[in-house]
Amino acid sequence: MEETAKQDLVFLELRQKLQSGLLFIRGDIGDGADVKIESKRASTLNIQTADGTYQVNLTPGVNLVETACQKSPGSTDHESHFRLRLRVEQQSEAPCSVIGRLQANVTYSFLCQSCGSVVLQDRAFGRVLPLPNGNWNALVDDWCCHPDPFANRKLLPRDGDCLLGDTFILLARDSSCEQTLTREGNTPQKAPAEQKRVSKRVMLSCRSCSAVLGEELTAEVLKFYITEILVKPCEDGGCDISQLSLESKSDSKRQRFLEQTIASRLVELSSAQSIFRFSIQTPDGKAVILLWLLNTDTLVASFPAAAARDDSFISAGDVHPIEHQSCQAVQAVKVLYVLCSDSKLKDRLK
Repeated sequence: MEETAKQDLVFLELRQKLQSGLLFIRGDIGDGADVKIESKRASTLNIQTADGTYQVNLTPGVNLVETACQKSPGSTDHESHFRLRLRVEQQSEAPCSVIGRLQANVTYSFLCQSCGSVVLQDRAFGRVLPLPNGNWNALVDDWCCHPDPFANRKLLPRDGDCLLGDTFILLARDSSCEQTLTREGNTPQKAPAEQKRVSKRVMLSCRSCSAVLGEELTAEVLKFYITEILVKPCEDGGCDISQLSLESKSDSKRQRFLEQTIASRLVELSSAQSIFRFSIQTPDGKAVILLWLLNTDTLVASFPAAAARDDSFISAGDVHPIEHQSCQAVQAVKVLYVLCSDSKLKDRLK
């Protein structure tokens, strides 16, 4: 967060559980003596500097304790740090991912996230069931007194079922898939000795924009990645497709969608399984990034410099020019991550 703070004129990070926060103000818009922090209305924060006034709209139930704003010893000539104390009457709830929103007997339309084209329309499920997590079949011997009844068998949905994995959805194919999806074979890169044992994977792509949406597990079962699709409920038995954009999303919107989707799943999995360590893997199971979930109760807000850069670290809210001196605090998760390609990490794992 420190790197982000240095890029912004004003950067705010609040912890709801700790009822405290940090405010970073860049030195070129005012030193600590010129800063006044107050809350004129409920769930708002006004920051007055020599450069102007910045207003942050907090989530309902989160308010500033005005008498507890102290300048931090970490302040320098380049930036001022202020410690804030909060009164949290109602902690913000983390938004659900598509995995957490899907319900039985509700009609949905599935769309390509990249271009907005409908790939499955008006699908309702009699059963929405979670799949076992992790290497569940490795534990079968611990609770079965007879040979593994699930050996060499996959858990696949029947017609009318929707099965939920950690990062994917399994559905039965229907006749509309031929008009909206294309199939393309893809063989994972393996050593020659392993190549014979690896089956060819059939990828599913959007017919409109060719974005990869998932895989074909069998001739009747489709696997969609939650990072590549949008799922919209159809109200009153129909989904207004005319209101959906069929243009390719910008890189910033795509990045924001990925951040929100991954963050929501991290929070859901951590809450359900009491785990805080994760790995992001390729489809063939190779770990790419190791993640440690540090906290899930953070609210952040920022006012970028007038010449806002497109590679801003925080993409949870729209970048706004300095004359728009008001913004909404958004929920965020803080993670520690390590790239598995790091040579130092590889040496430690040997």
